[in-house]
Amino acid sequence: MSPLWSQRARDLEPYVPGEQPQIPGLVKLNTNESPFGPSPKATEAILAAAGDALRLYPDPRSTRLREALARRHEVAPDQVFVGNGSDEVLAHAFAALLQQPSPVRFPDVTYSFYPVWCRLLGIAHETVPLDADFRVRVDDYFERPGPVIVANPNAPTGVAIGRAEVARLAAGRPESAVVIDEAYVDFGGETAIPLIGEFPNLLVVQTLSKSRALAGLRVGYAIGDAGLVEALTRVKDSFNSYPLGRAAQAGAIASLEDEDWFRRSLTAVTRNRDDLVAALTRLGFDVLPSAANFVFARHPRRSGRSLAAALRERAVLVRHFPAPRINDFLRITVGSQSDIESLTRALSAILATPEPG
Repeated sequence: MSPLWSQRARDLEPYVPGEQPQIPGLVKLNTNESPFGPSPKATEAILAAAGDALRLYPDPRSTRLREALARRHEVAPDQVFVGNGSDEVLAHAFAALLQQPSPVRFPDVTYSFYPVWCRLLGIAHETVPLDADFRVRVDDYFERPGPVIVANPNAPTGVAIGRAEVARLAAGRPESAVVIDEAYVDFGGETAIPLIGEFPNLLVVQTLSKSRALAGLRVGYAIGDAGLVEALTRVKDSFNSYPLGRAAQAGAIASLEDEDWFRRSLTAVTRNRDDLVAALTRLGFDVLPSAANFVFARHPRRSGRSLAAALRERAVLVRHFPAPRINDFLRITVGSQSDIESLTRALSAILATPEPG
């Protein structure tokens, strides 16, 4: 720790992203990336954008991309905000909307970046326990005033609540911002975007990283009342006025226009998810109901830590969270059929031997 560090840098406990190791033959099921490539039209658009125009700054408002997103979601362009991945969009939402006199509230088991942003920005926060089935109980968020952020489907559990419950949450907190993080909604959740016109306090955040297979491009967006979007834009323009490059904007627009590829990819992922759940169940795992492109599972006779370590020794990478309530769970990305077969073989071999220690 350098003596030149600020006190804030010293006090931070940064978010730990999933590993990106360079291991030959690795079965990588730890970061919820798509097992399928992006739309070929997106790839073509990215390559076409990588020409002489790269010497020029991109459109700081991402106008054409915002218009494309507005058409897709049947909203006005001034209700759309875009950023460098949904993580940046969420970070701006914390600064612009969730930093209030009352603590922001979110589930005790959820996306672990939320408390990191709170610590970075000095935002008071409180966690609200999920129920025994790892579900969000909307009624629990009415006990105290203040803003709320909920991932739906939740991460790392994959469990979702319905649109009617989101509407009840937004209606019950009219004085505060309600942010719904929908990074995984396309895989089986129910988006809250149709509620935007009814609830001016509701902001919905999505990403093209998962269902559009563009994690390497870094494109995220938020949809909400124009007043909320204006607050995000003020924060963006005080931090980075050009968050999305020309190639990112071009690739994102092309991906949004390729509906056939999008639907085929979603069908393949959800089919593979069913196969993964069935395989894990046959091996004795308890698997939470998932509306995402991953599953959250535990084995009654093995610790999550030991299973993750044993899988890594066999070049299969999954995500283990050493945290209260979920220490014995593994979050496993829905991969290709070959990935699922490799995972199943590795788990069968591990479970056939005594647990070390």
